[in-house]
Amino acid sequence: QLQLVESGGGLVQPGGSLRLSCAASGFTLDFYAIGWFRQAPGKEREGISTISSSGLTTNYADSVKGRFTVSRDSAKKTVYLQMNNLKPEDTADYYCAKGKWTQATMTNPNDYDYWGQGTQVTVSS
Repeated sequence: QLQLVESGGGLVQPGGSLRLSCAASGFTLDFYAIGWFRQAPGKEREGISTISSSGLTTNYADSVKGRFTVSRDSAKKTVYLQMNNLKPEDTADYYCAKGKWTQATMTNPNDYDYWGQGTQVTVSS
């Protein structure tokens, strides 16, 4: 059964860091791009990062560029989102999603066919 499970969310002070994990099972992670999305209360879902199947191509939304880093570990079947210098506006539920192909965009949800259940990130003092 294909599954994506996010973890690593929590409460952090502004300026702090968190590392989110997206553990994949039931499919060969190496064949597919992975995207990270977030949705804050009352706001639309926002694509924030993608990583290609090879890991060689990464993309970031302007809102997180320079602060977030996406990576993948084939051996652990896990994709990570390292989030540094967190701001209150980063507060949201964060989701990873499996791309349908080796590359994916942040803007087209049709690029993805499976989604995790999400992990909550709260940035507050």
